[in-house]
Amino acid sequence: MTLFTFLFFTVLVAVLTWRITRGKGTNTEDGFFLAGRSLTGLVIAGSLLLTNLSTEQLVGLNGGSFAEGVSVMAWEVVAGMSLVVLALFFLPRYLKSGITTIPQFLEERYDAKVRALTTAVFIIAYMLILLPFVLFSGASALAYMLDLPVKLGLGDTATIWVVVAFIAIVGSAYAIFGGLRAVAVSDTFNGLGLLIGGLMITWFSIQFASGEGVSISGLFKEIKAENPDAFVSLGKKGEDVYWPTLFTGVLLLNFFYWCTNQQIIQRTFGAKNLAEGQKGVLLAAFFKILAPIILVLPGIIALYIANQNDDFNAALLNDAGERDGSRVYGSLVRFVLPAPLTGFFAAVVVGSILSTFNSVLNSSATLFSLGVYKKTINTAATPEQVVKSGRWCSAIVAVCAAIGAPVIFLGQEGIFGYFQKLNGVYFIPLLAAILVGMFNKRVDGHSAFISILVGLVIMLWGTFWGSDTTGEIFGSGYHFMGAVFVGLIILQLILGTFMKRDTDYVQSDAKVVDLTPWKPAKVVGGIMVTTVLILYLVLAR
Repeated sequence: MTLFTFLFFTVLVAVLTWRITRGKGTNTEDGFFLAGRSLTGLVIAGSLLLTNLSTEQLVGLNGGSFAEGVSVMAWEVVAGMSLVVLALFFLPRYLKSGITTIPQFLEERYDAKVRALTTAVFIIAYMLILLPFVLFSGASALAYMLDLPVKLGLGDTATIWVVVAFIAIVGSAYAIFGGLRAVAVSDTFNGLGLLIGGLMITWFSIQFASGEGVSISGLFKEIKAENPDAFVSLGKKGEDVYWPTLFTGVLLLNFFYWCTNQQIIQRTFGAKNLAEGQKGVLLAAFFKILAPIILVLPGIIALYIANQNDDFNAALLNDAGERDGSRVYGSLVRFVLPAPLTGFFAAVVVGSILSTFNSVLNSSATLFSLGVYKKTINTAATPEQVVKSGRWCSAIVAVCAAIGAPVIFLGQEGIFGYFQKLNGVYFIPLLAAILVGMFNKRVDGHSAFISILVGLVIMLWGTFWGSDTTGEIFGSGYHFMGAVFVGLIILQLILGTFMKRDTDYVQSDAKVVDLTPWKPAKVVGGIMVTTVLILYLVLAR
């Protein structure tokens, strides 16, 4: 039954996606990379959420809340505020330029060499950081959810390799042959499945933990009595997310990810108009604020169950006899979910993995085809040749990511925090250059190029070789990110005093979509930000 429901739901999504997207053009640049600029608010919201809500959150955040409590919700609820900024400030500017990629926007603002540098940074980072993490966390979830090491008769490491290969092959098919339209449509179907499945896990976890005669409020009181910090939003010193970090690295990483990260915001570039884009982004913000119900609460409950149930606790132990956070979510699903539903949820998890994986592949193809192939390798390329180059790029990136996934993340402790620190290597330098370019009209491409390179070198050093030193000086890797961000802005502004444009930068209007904003956008955005602040205040103690 488990295998049947898994295959049924997986195949159903693929068939429905094919039915909806067949006959839609994918041989043109706009058709393959931007879905013909035809995406509506609902599809944009679903695709944004599923591109983000994958096993890196399901596994990583629930593993984090298992160890540190609700303070890790910062990665979700602060994202809601960042999406408001995207809807009201960044998106109108992106759509006005009619861009397909962030490096294209940077070329318009700075010059071609900044576009080339940022294109290379994005592709390498996706291939060596983001995609390997998606594959590894997804393989970990499925392995322990379906008890695959036992069923396949393989060791833990071999099982991870097998599942990584399966996900990479299936995910590549969506991105390579269907383009952004297939990615976005399949995201929407899988998003509905993840919402239903994720809520099911939370509900069944509560039922499993509370047992007979204990109410939900009673269970939460017992959890808080056993672990007083479980529901404290501000965290405590020594944890990955302690409240001062909300104003440095956590805020900056969220801001870059949701406002300037090609992999995420590419689906907003495909909006049919600004109003639909803003609707989709703000709807996604609403669901991000609610996401801790699915992505944080189960991990908190799992700790309580592990302390009460020896069998569940044993399922979390690694070869060294220690609890492994990467095993928490998969093991929780296997223990609390009724057997007939396990296959359905496994299919949902696969869908969420594929969503992020194929979205990143599509973004990598977009960056390479339009930023490298068409600009440098074959400047006279036909639309068909450009799309073909994107498909080859997707295939190569997928293979490299599949090989790198177990190599980079296998054996790492606190994989979500480690992943975020790796992201900071390129998030921080690029965000600084983008913001300076938007708010300062005179600095030129030389200043941006130099500041990005300097930022990459400093962040690489601080992340891989100087972490002990930066920890002693700044107290947290996230504070180090904040200091580097401020330093890079100052550096570029200083360079900009003599490396400057002859005239002020004026953004041109490409007139590719209607830029009339959604009338309630500012009011809805204000409500979202207020909700986040209230949530933090309520859970502050």
